Amino acid sequence: MVEGRCLCGAVRYEIQGPFTTLLHCHCSMCRKHHGAAFATFAAAPLDGYRITAGAGEIRRYDSSPGFHRSFCGSCGSVLPEAMEAIGLVIGPAGNLEGDLGIEPQLHMFTGSKAPWYTITDGLPQFEEYPPEFGMSARPRAEPETRAGVAQGGCLCGAVAFEIEGEPFRMMNCHCSRCRRGRSAAHATNVFYNSGGFKWTRGESLVSEYKVPDAQFFTVAFCSSCGSALPRISPDFKLAVVPAGSLDTDPGMRAQAHIFVGSKAPWFQITDDLPQFSEGPPRK
Repeated sequence: MVEGRCLCGAVRYEIQGPFTTLLHCHCSMCRKHHGAAFATFAAAPLDGYRITAGAGEIRRYDSSPGFHRSFCGSCGSVLPEAMEAIGLVIGPAGNLEGDLGIEPQLHMFTGSKAPWYTITDGLPQFEEYPPEFGMSARPRAEPETRAGVAQGGCLCGAVAFEIEGEPFRMMNCHCSRCRRGRSAAHATNVFYNSGGFKWTRGESLVSEYKVPDAQFFTVAFCSSCGSALPRISPDFKLAVVPAGSLDTDPGMRAQAHIFVGSKAPWFQITDDLPQFSEGPPRK
């Protein structure tokens, strides 16, 4: 039995294994929804799935015909989907606690991979669905962008933003809060001066959740679809942008892995970036 929960802890659930599949998805929809470089999904028999708390907090967004994505209405964490037609529950591995008894098996939708992320492991890669899934993807329209301006938004399109100026930091964070907040193996955040940031659409739909026992940790998300969104810190004059929410290449690449002491046990770091057990050293 593996337990899972959202960032705020309002929604909790159990999944009785064994887990049959663990895969990384790089499609633009997953990157938008999670705000991460990729989403990692774990599948197990549906009859072993049980919501133990917070069913009333679950919100759903119809992301495409016949498919929806669930999230916590209080903190935005992505939640499992009960796929009755195939008898499986498919959930974000980042919200599951402990060892899953399985390792990642493949990357899919690498044809939609973020330009700022490089796959360095030896797992099989598929440009869309693996052939055994018997499914094909529906093409998505590319968003309009402006040269020299970083742009992004949520999955449903209700919220959009743009940033003028260059980023000054980009980090992969493996702390348990980021893993739950992004519902992913790790968060990848891009840091900008907040003076160049502005919401161009839907600011009223941006919700925030602050972890009560954390000094600074706050996440922002679209209240309509649950997608991770930038968080503005007036005190530090920072715009902390989930890299997956960007429609454009920030022109920077991740500089390090931080809080690897809290890394998910099922995820292996295979690149050559510096690793820090906790936060990066202060300069």
